[in-house]
Amino acid sequence: MSLFKKMDPKADVGTPTSLKSSVQRGIRTKLLEQYPDTLGANDGALLEQIMPKKEPMTSVKFKYVVIILIKGVPLFFQHYDGPYLPTLHVLHQYPALLPWIQVDRGAIKFLLSGANVMAPGLTSAGGHLPDPKQGEKPLPKGTSVAIRSQGKTHEVAIGTLLVDTEEIRSQGKGNVVDNVHYIGGT
Repeated sequence: MSLFKKMDPKADVGTPTSLKSSVQRGIRTKLLEQYPDTLGANDGALLEQIMPKKEPMTSVKFKYVVIILIKGVPLFFQHYDGPYLPTLHVLHQYPALLPWIQVDRGAIKFLLSGANVMAPGLTSAGGHLPDPKQGEKPLPKGTSVAIRSQGKTHEVAIGTLLVDTEEIRSQGKGNVVDNVHYIGGT
């Protein structure tokens, strides 16, 4: 289920809260741990570019989601104590933050309505999963992924794998990616 589905932003949004420097450091540390190959590369240069240390950081709480903002721009969100995920705004600027998968054209309208990704949308001709035969690493269950769609320039959603990519490829059916943030969704 999408983290933002069925939420009334006017009723569910909490008051923005300025974060203490110790909390900001904790968030940065967790982001570096979660994304060592991207945000942690070059001594955290990309993280500093996205979230400059000198800029004040705020958070806004929904019922069960915390969104981290700088200058009013949502950068990352967290569901309960789960991993921090980039917003689509950040992912469009830095597409290498997350590994990606691609759905075919037929899945786009469902994806943009908030539906989870079904295996046939990934295993058909327009879909893409990491292929070990081409030197790409398979992705394990629970991995956060950018979801691209056939014929589109930017990522259209962010999701979490419900099964590993090799199982998706071999089984070819079922609900396989939880759609947590998508274009057009709140």
